[in-house]
Amino acid sequence: MNLRSAFDPPVPAVVLAEGEFGTPEGKTANGVVMHSELFDARAVVDSTRVNARAGEILDHPGATTVPVVESVADALDAVPEAEALVLGVAPAGGALPDSWKADIRDAMAAGCDVVSGLHVFLNERDEWRTLADDHGVRLFDVRKPPAEEDLRVGDGRVDDADATVVLTLGTDCAVGKRTTTFELYKAARDAGYDAGWVATGQTGLMVGAHRGVVVDRVPADFTAGAVEDLVSEVAETHDLVFVEGQAALSHRAYSGVTLSILHGAWPDAVVLADDPDRDSRAHFDQFGLESPDDEAALVESLSDAAVAGISTWGDPGDYDRPAANVYHEGGPERLLETVEEVTGL
Repeated sequence: MNLRSAFDPPVPAVVLAEGEFGTPEGKTANGVVMHSELFDARAVVDSTRVNARAGEILDHPGATTVPVVESVADALDAVPEAEALVLGVAPAGGALPDSWKADIRDAMAAGCDVVSGLHVFLNERDEWRTLADDHGVRLFDVRKPPAEEDLRVGDGRVDDADATVVLTLGTDCAVGKRTTTFELYKAARDAGYDAGWVATGQTGLMVGAHRGVVVDRVPADFTAGAVEDLVSEVAETHDLVFVEGQAALSHRAYSGVTLSILHGAWPDAVVLADDPDRDSRAHFDQFGLESPDDEAALVESLSDAAVAGISTWGDPGDYDRPAANVYHEGGPERLLETVEEVTGL
């Protein structure tokens, strides 16, 4: 999927994050507000955070003027120029909450396209398709997988890509892989590189990746092939391609998708994201964590890539390998330097 081709960025947008803005469950909304090159978030809807500013909640200077309001109607009063409603939370269970429906209808009636990260697809519901036609707006189901005829197994064609490929992996889920990927991409662009990036989750697509797929919706046999296609497409028009990884090779629940991304991207270098404060896996307390060194050894044993450095939420000085915190001044640039050293850029 390429949302960039469907819009003329930056698109004035309202972000729906009811009950979850600023929390891990609201990571899509958080990411769109902080980082999106596609959507210019002008208001956030979360009735539990009314009268705050997005920048205060996220501790992010780029969102200091973005208000948090109670409803889409309030948001449209504040931002009448809005062209899109971004659904920035995927509630547990995957269903569309009944309480959101009036907000979505209000946005569509005001001429807003709807960009959904829900597990249910609005385009497959007659009610929403009819409403979209009536108001002349579009529905984007970001989680929808590629069509069956577009799926294939990996065959190594990414080896012919005329670009340097850098993959962000991690020691666990939710350790900052997407944030690290975007910050590396941005640092590379600032340094003068012709860089693009590939998303493998819905947040990255909404942030504005050049290509992407929600990889956990792709059948297992075809995951490597899907990633290989995306990397190859971005490599046709960019010299440096960053790829967002998922989970961890040592994660007993999700290692299959991690390995498929590693083999599909077949990177020249890997940056490893780590949260040093964890002693068990997120949402899997029964599983312990491998060390960054052990995770790096797995990466290097299962690919031709070298682990260039570590992206950490903690103190970079606590690691034996080169490390940086992307939220520290100069952090992304330091990680880019490790990539340059490994790949010879």
